[in-house]
Amino acid sequence: MLPGTEHLIDLALAEDAGLGDLTSRAIFPAAHRSRGVIEAAQDLVLCGVEVAAAVFTRLDPGLAVTATASDGDRIKKGATVLRVRGSTASILTAERTALNFIQRLSGIATLARRFADKAGPLGVRIVDTRKTTPGFRALEKYAVRCGGAHNHRASLGEHVLIKDNHIAAAGSLGEAVRRARAAAPHLAKIEVEAKTLAEVRSALRAAAEVILLDNMTPEQVRAAVAVIAGAAVVEVSGGVRFETLADYALPGVDVISIGALTHSAPAADLSLTVLGRGK
Repeated sequence: MLPGTEHLIDLALAEDAGLGDLTSRAIFPAAHRSRGVIEAAQDLVLCGVEVAAAVFTRLDPGLAVTATASDGDRIKKGATVLRVRGSTASILTAERTALNFIQRLSGIATLARRFADKAGPLGVRIVDTRKTTPGFRALEKYAVRCGGAHNHRASLGEHVLIKDNHIAAAGSLGEAVRRARAAAPHLAKIEVEAKTLAEVRSALRAAAEVILLDNMTPEQVRAAVAVIAGAAVVEVSGGVRFETLADYALPGVDVISIGALTHSAPAADLSLTVLGRGK
C-alpha cells in the first residue's frame, strides 16, 4: 500500500467504529462466523482492493481476506473482487469503511479509463490536477494511474506553475517568470498559465517551457497553438468534459488536465454480501 494509507484507514475506522458497532455486537456473539464477498454491481476499473482488504484486517487481524482481482483490472458487473471470512460482527463493522475506499478509488479509476481510452487515438495525454480530497491525494492519484491516465504535479514543490495570482502579485508575467527561474532548481521547468493570446506571447518571450491554456475555447486553443508553434509544451485545462474532449485534442496540444477525474468522479457501485456461516 502507499505510504500513509494505514493512517487513513485508522482515521476512517475511528470515525465509523470508534465507539464500537452496537448493532452487530448486539446481534452476533464473538464466536459467530460468516463468509462475505465484495462484488461489482457495474462494469468498472478496480482500484483500492488492497486497501479494502487492509480495512478488514486492521479492524480484526483474525479475519481471512483474499482479493480475487487486482487494481487496474477491468471488472464486469457481477464479478467478485474480494472474499472475507471470520467474525460476523467484525465483517459487518468494517463493511462500510472498506466499501467507501474501494468505491471511491474505483470510481476515479473508471472515469480515468474512459478519458484515457478516448484520448489515446487523439494523441494527447490526460492528466489529473491537485483538486483532490484533502489527505487522499496519493490514493486518488494512484487511482488515476490505475485507470490509464497520468498525474500532474502531486504537490506545490514538484515544479513551477505560475498562475494568474502569481502574475498579478509579481506585477507581470515576465517578472514572475524571471523570479521563478532565478530561484528554482536548474532542472525545474517553468510552466505558465495563459488565458489570452497576449499572455501566450508573453510566456513565449519569457521562454516558458510549458504553456497552460486556461479556460479557452477550442478556437482560441487552435490560435494559441499556432502562435506557440512547437516552442513549448502545450497543456489545455479548464472546462474540458468527456463530451468535448475531441474538440480540445487538437494537433499541437500535448496534455489535457481534467480536475473532474478526482473531484467529480462518481463512486463505483460495489457491495458486500454476507453468504452465511463460515469456518
